[in-house]
Amino acid sequence: MISSLNIFLYFFAYCASVHGQVVPAGSPSSRVIVHMDLDCFYAQVEMISNPELKGKPLGVQQKYLVVTCNYEARELGVKKLMNVRDAKEKCPQLVLVNGEDLTRYREMSYKVTELLEEFSPLVERLGFDENFVDLTEMVEKRLQQLHSDEISALTVSGHIYNNQSINQHDILHIRLLVGSQIAAEMREAMYNQLGLTGCAGVASNKLLAKLVSGVFKPNQQTVLLPESTQDLIHSLNHLKEMPGIGYKTTKRLEGLGISSVHDLQTFSSKILEKELGISVAQRIQKLSFGEDNSPVTPSGPPQSFSEEDSFKKCSSEVEAKSKIEELLASLLNRVCQDGRKPHTIRLIIRRHSSEKHCSRESRQCPIPSHIIQKLGTGNYDVMTPMVDILMKLFRNMVNVKMPFHLTLLSVCFCNLKALNTAKKGTIDYYLTPSLSTTSRSGKRSFVSTLLLDLCG
Repeated sequence: MISSLNIFLYFFAYCASVHGQVVPAGSPSSRVIVHMDLDCFYAQVEMISNPELKGKPLGVQQKYLVVTCNYEARELGVKKLMNVRDAKEKCPQLVLVNGEDLTRYREMSYKVTELLEEFSPLVERLGFDENFVDLTEMVEKRLQQLHSDEISALTVSGHIYNNQSINQHDILHIRLLVGSQIAAEMREAMYNQLGLTGCAGVASNKLLAKLVSGVFKPNQQTVLLPESTQDLIHSLNHLKEMPGIGYKTTKRLEGLGISSVHDLQTFSSKILEKELGISVAQRIQKLSFGEDNSPVTPSGPPQSFSEEDSFKKCSSEVEAKSKIEELLASLLNRVCQDGRKPHTIRLIIRRHSSEKHCSRESRQCPIPSHIIQKLGTGNYDVMTPMVDILMKLFRNMVNVKMPFHLTLLSVCFCNLKALNTAKKGTIDYYLTPSLSTTSRSGKRSFVSTLLLDLCG
């Protein structure tokens, strides 16, 4: 028998009266979004690889910077992106490991995403160490399976922002409560299966989930109830802390005298639209009120591969070519592992600047078809012509006859395309394994890939 409370919840999943308003299940406020943020990710991967590092202050070094460190090191004064020399002065016992090869971090990152996909198909990657997960459908299914006594006994997993209490008669509260339990299950699975810990934020949209996930760290999680949205938003000290508002937009807003969330909320919409354009102005003003309707978009396989090298100074063409050759060699190995072929190549540089924020400059061009055919085959005959292409792009940006000072070089393969040339709808198409389902870890079997193709 379905209990009366269960019928009540099922009905209100479609039409819940909250704060005097009718909230359909498909409305933005009814969503349950989790932001999963792994704790000091690079350092965790190193400690898993070498358990003797656990409990010791550990820093991951790239060139002359400690790009990240574990919490033992942070307690002793080491910070992310600290100069190695300064970090050693702060913490003489700091253990440093070289983190310039991103292969192991990248592989572990995809394992995390694949694990989260076991809970929901809607998982969106955000860098190596962050993922958004849309749990709305899973929450609804769980609610439909619960009896009244089980619902009344539900408790939140983790913290509630502002120490608010759950209102058992508010369907939005109940959804987020169930979402917190699923988030705890995901974190437990990550630890049991991969040995990783992380923080989670549970809220009604991506913006709020990301903001609230960092309130309690490390290895904790926090739920944001709708009533506390403005308190969370106004806890930001500056607009630059607001996800979705970039550096350049922040600078333009500062030029208008807008530096805080309150400034943006109360600023004239017409003036803002005139300065930034209607689309951008409306989007960021909604963000200032905690409104974010953007969907969690499954990332799928990466659409580009890039390798970069940062350094204090590169000031000769010979040195630049040597660095470009190293980056290209690494990229060619990744193409062999992935199975798709890039059709565009891009070179990115960063010039030395006294400003903290340095903009990058890039040039790109199509890869000639005769070279594309050889990519991914392990044929290193492509190195010389590819380096020639990259050096032409380099000279388009840098006048090598004049002194120059670069601090970063990056090579990127983009416009990746699968090798499957069979016509869609034919039996050959369905009998060809989909690269997008195997490129991440190679774990899926041919049968599961075939089923995915047939069903998708």
